[in-house]
Amino acid sequence: MIWLNVVIQGVLIGGFYALFACGLSLMFGVLKVINLAHGDIAVVAGYVAVFLTPHLHIPEVWSFLVVVPIFGLVGYVVQRTLIQKSIDRDPFTTLLVTFGLSVVIENLLLEIYSANGQSVNIGDLIAKSWHPASIIYVSYVSLGVLAVAVAVLGLLQLFLSRTGTGRLIRAVADDREAAQLSGANYRHIFGIAAAIAFATVALAGIAYGMMTQFAPTSGGVNLLFAFEAVVIGGIGSLWGTLIGGIALGVAQQFGAHFNPEYQILAGNVLFLVVLAIRPQGLFGRRTALA
Repeated sequence: MIWLNVVIQGVLIGGFYALFACGLSLMFGVLKVINLAHGDIAVVAGYVAVFLTPHLHIPEVWSFLVVVPIFGLVGYVVQRTLIQKSIDRDPFTTLLVTFGLSVVIENLLLEIYSANGQSVNIGDLIAKSWHPASIIYVSYVSLGVLAVAVAVLGLLQLFLSRTGTGRLIRAVADDREAAQLSGANYRHIFGIAAAIAFATVALAGIAYGMMTQFAPTSGGVNLLFAFEAVVIGGIGSLWGTLIGGIALGVAQQFGAHFNPEYQILAGNVLFLVVLAIRPQGLFGRRTALA
């Protein structure tokens, strides 16, 4: 029973990692950009949710209805202005630009909010859980985040495979030059992909604020876990990202069961083992998005 509970908790936290990482996977799969500000954008979304909801007179649990569309628009604008210019130069420039964006975001948040932690208030829901057995508990919030992660990845997969815009995104990801010759505006497609990535990570940031407290410097750790989940699952594979996140979460929980200090170490060991045995990830494919 104890080991079953460890696995369950790993799966639940893995759902959050997958939700956090799907935008990172999409941006790399389409734009070939590793967004080092990905985690900080999630933190900003949490702060925006906490700031806006009192002014809009809506419960913080429903803040995603306002915050997610805002960040989708921000993602499109940031890509078409800041990121696209760095892509036109060279891939290394995008790393510098997104790293600089991360530093700016963190310092602005520290200046405005200081280092004090905040959270998205969801009332007594945070303490509620399901107990199917005496030593097994399932947090309703974590279960909801896992369900949202599966739903987001499923809808995103349907969007990419069943809609005209989604097929354009896949075409640009596979061969940008060929798609451009056929009339596709790859810069606009890049903007749409970035908008989706920003929207999903904003949703993940709000979920993180519901599960625990966030601070201006929380983005770096979550970025590391998201990157590990993407690499373990296979870069460009959306369902692989889900499996990678769950595998990472389970490994961390197994490590924490033996010693809390081993939690992060166990995840890092799994990450290195996958890199050594299968560098393309568990579900890595030749196509950019699968």
